[in-house]
Amino acid sequence: MRIGELAARTDASVRSLRYYEEQGLLHSRRSPSGQRHYTEAEVERVRFLQRLYAAGLSSRTIAELLPCVDAPSAGSSDAALKRMAQEHERLSAHIEELVRTRDALESLMDTARAYRDSFRAAADGAAPAAAAPRC
Repeated sequence: MRIGELAARTDASVRSLRYYEEQGLLHSRRSPSGQRHYTEAEVERVRFLQRLYAAGLSSRTIAELLPCVDAPSAGSSDAALKRMAQEHERLSAHIEELVRTRDALESLMDTARAYRDSFRAAADGAAPAAAAPRC
């Protein structure tokens, strides 16, 4: 299949597919006229790459892990496991920070809602809530 079809089947942009090739993550055969041609296996490869990128892995990290995917061996498995553990730790720390940020935002939203509700109640002639928070 040509690059446009691979892009359509994987929801990847043609630009992304070219980038994957530049990084050595994806391979194609070239026709005599220079057009890229991909096998059916490349569809799953691109989807796999997209999942790794979505998980926050860099091109360099993905390139380090792919030998274990492409030709598993005891040595590459050990190195890949070590690298994956590092990425797992990095992602876990990032998730924890995101949760703290989300919780802080939620607290700020609660404060803003209370202020808004107090302001509306005062505008409607009701007595404002005691010590309504201010933004």
